[in-house]
Amino acid sequence: MTQIALTVNGERREIDVEPRELLVYVLRERLGLTGTVVGCDTSSCGSCTVLVGGESVKSCTVLAVQADAAEITTIEGLAGPNGVLHPVQQAFHDHHALQCGFCTPGMVMAAVSLIESGAAGSEAEIRAGLEGNLCRCTGYHNIVQAVQTAAGVAS
Repeated sequence: MTQIALTVNGERREIDVEPRELLVYVLRERLGLTGTVVGCDTSSCGSCTVLVGGESVKSCTVLAVQADAAEITTIEGLAGPNGVLHPVQQAFHDHHALQCGFCTPGMVMAAVSLIESGAAGSEAEIRAGLEGNLCRCTGYHNIVQAVQTAAGVAS
């Protein structure tokens, strides 16, 4: 076992992990942050996307020990302390950018990173930036509109 320290959604957490333990399972099973979804376990779907140091990362591809000392934001950490939704979450709600909801946490986290990096300037950039996150229900139209709204880009 190896002890690591993570700052998750603003809270410092120290935890003992196996060297081979994936970050997604530490978040879900050890810290109870089940909004981070395990979809494919192969980094193909993006459902497990979280922000590590502000960057979009598929947590099923990261060993927990690699995240030692990192700042991690999960879907649970986006809304304000008073329950006000993050602008991306609000835009997803307003544009009905979800159906079954399975991909939504990862899609929202990827969109936040995309917007914060300045790479959401056009529909084409948004579509390219979200390529690694799969949705089996919506066909992406409403998702792209939501990201455009959150990014302040006219649709």
